[in-house]
Amino acid sequence: MSADTVQRACMTVILACVLAACAGVKAPDWVTENRAAAYPADQFIIGVGQADAKPAAEERAYAAISRVFKADVTSQTQDIESYTSREGRGSPQTERRLMLDTTTKVSTDKVLENVTVAETWQHPKTGLYSALAVMHRGTARKALQGRIVELDEAIERDLASSRSEDKLLALRGLRRAARALSVRTAINNDLRIIGGQGMESSYSVSGLNADLERFLRERLRISLEVRGDHVEAVTRAILEGLTREGFPMTAENVTPTTRVPANADLLVKGETHIWPLNLPDPQFRYVRWCADFMVVNPGTRQVIGGTTRSGREGHLSYREASERAVRMLQQEITAGLAKTLADQIYADPHDDAIPVACPQTLPGP
Repeated sequence: MSADTVQRACMTVILACVLAACAGVKAPDWVTENRAAAYPADQFIIGVGQADAKPAAEERAYAAISRVFKADVTSQTQDIESYTSREGRGSPQTERRLMLDTTTKVSTDKVLENVTVAETWQHPKTGLYSALAVMHRGTARKALQGRIVELDEAIERDLASSRSEDKLLALRGLRRAARALSVRTAINNDLRIIGGQGMESSYSVSGLNADLERFLRERLRISLEVRGDHVEAVTRAILEGLTREGFPMTAENVTPTTRVPANADLLVKGETHIWPLNLPDPQFRYVRWCADFMVVNPGTRQVIGGTTRSGREGHLSYREASERAVRMLQQEITAGLAKTLADQIYADPHDDAIPVACPQTLPGP
């Protein structure tokens, strides 16, 4: 037998052995059984991800662990966000969804800080990548417990602020405490998933938010001052709109007036104007409208917020165009004021200049 023949025979045997070995490669248990003997369930939470590329597989493994915690978030946060179920034009639902997403993200991000990719495996035939992400329960538990302690301290500070004689400072403290407790509740839920038990709080989110609503309803007094055109209609629309948007206004704590009551905590003042436009349109008549409103702290006379709106409306007559303008003005200014009041009541005031929509000199009739 020649040397070439022997060499070819050896290569054939080697190749056959390699192919046999590849064919016999066994996938890890975490790929085939979704469990890992090296990472027992009583000590680790695992997640498996698969993709054509290794980075994508690792990302999906992270996401698999994330879903373990997100799966129970909705039921756990229904009580947290129940206070936003007031009647409104869609804004309560938007706030609830936003708060739910924010709480979920804050909590999940804290959990994922403790996740690592422990193993990866590529299928020899298909090339598909699999990744195993693991989280050590003990390490994650300590991290979440530490975060809960921090939140408890912040809640106590905010509740101390809520007892301030300054009503705006008190409201902001109460709001911050409720939001911090919402995050704490979500993190505590994650702690239960990881360790079987959580760290109960002395407070409930529904209770703090009931206190917040009661504060707004019984203690905050807002005075309203409207000047210009269609004062009665605009005033009525603002009162109704702010109540609908979550500010429980009544005739007792909102007084249309030209003088600020001594016990007013906030003054909403503004002006509205509607005037005809002389446009070359043989069929329609047009008017322009504007509204400038600001929120003032009566004690300091500081302007702490504001909203401006303007627009143009048309109809077959100036009267009908003006009526349409009034309706649009009411909708726009109510929505703007509701947001401004919420921003300024619950957040620290700022010194940004308030824009102006109405011109200094209005056109003549």
